[in-house]
Amino acid sequence: MTKAEIKELSTQDLRDRLEQMEQEYLQLKVNHSVSPVDNPAKITADRKMIARVKTELRQRELNNN
Repeated sequence: MTKAEIKELSTQDLRDRLEQMEQEYLQLKVNHSVSPVDNPAKITADRKMIARVKTELRQRELNNN
C-alpha cells in the first residue's frame, strides 16, 4: 500500500486496516521469537506501514479540528 492509496481510503477503512495490520504484526513478532521468519525485513516494513497509517489518521484528526 502506497501513501497515495492510504490517502484515498476513508477514515473508517484506515482504522479497520490499522487494527488488522497491528494484529498481523504482533503475530509475526511472536512467530519470529519462536522460530526465525523467512524474511525478517518484513517486520520492519510492517512497522513502517503501521506508522504511515497512524500518521495519516492523526493528520486527518488535526485537520478536522
